[in-house]
Amino acid sequence: MGDIRWISTGAIVAGALMIVALERWRPYDNGQRFLRKQFFNDLILYGIAQSYVLALVISWLLEHIPYFTQISKLGIISPWPIGAQLLFFLVEHDLYIYWFHRWQHHSPVLWRIHEAHHATDEVDWLSGARSHSIEILINQGIEFGALILLGASPAVVVIKGAVDAVWGMYIHSNIDAHSGKLQRVINGPEMHRWHHATDDEAHNKNFSTKLAIWDWLFRTAYLPKERKPAGYGLGELNFPKNYFAQHAFAFRRN
Repeated sequence: MGDIRWISTGAIVAGALMIVALERWRPYDNGQRFLRKQFFNDLILYGIAQSYVLALVISWLLEHIPYFTQISKLGIISPWPIGAQLLFFLVEHDLYIYWFHRWQHHSPVLWRIHEAHHATDEVDWLSGARSHSIEILINQGIEFGALILLGASPAVVVIKGAVDAVWGMYIHSNIDAHSGKLQRVINGPEMHRWHHATDDEAHNKNFSTKLAIWDWLFRTAYLPKERKPAGYGLGELNFPKNYFAQHAFAFRRN
């Protein structure tokens, strides 16, 4: 497991460097800065201290706790090959995330813990890391609960974590990507950047993460041609700049 974690970490770093290079080479929004506003806030506090460290802790717990606390496993997919387990959880969790994400946009309560993700007005490779810790706990609690109950290999947790991290960076990236008809199946920045747009027509559209097919299937897809979003963010809402204030903002009275 130790070797897999190091390989996973290397894959995430390599993926980030490749995506950043592509943003410089073929930017979607010309002139967008690398060191944008709140860059270090999103990188260090959200990307490392919150998301990455939490993922490593959970993967370690999955590897060790069952042997000490006798947590019951159904073991339904334990005999499957690692590749089959990984594919199953990628699709299963992606469908769950689509519906939970869609619910967040329609629930005033759940929106409070999701709006931090939409607060940045410069969408790039790092924007996907910004999520309220309660949102992370809900999503990862459900995700890893399923992994435990179904008896997934601990290696799947680590590999899937790397795939999730790199894919999250890609769909938020400032890359002028053109995947053509593939965008109807595999999600990319062409569609997801519209999810963060302030344009009225893009409101509550493009909830998919890895598989764009959910948006096309459930009629929430929005992909106009020949134009770009007017802007990104939360409009006129005065969202805090500090990590801790951003978390507290979800519990404001009004």
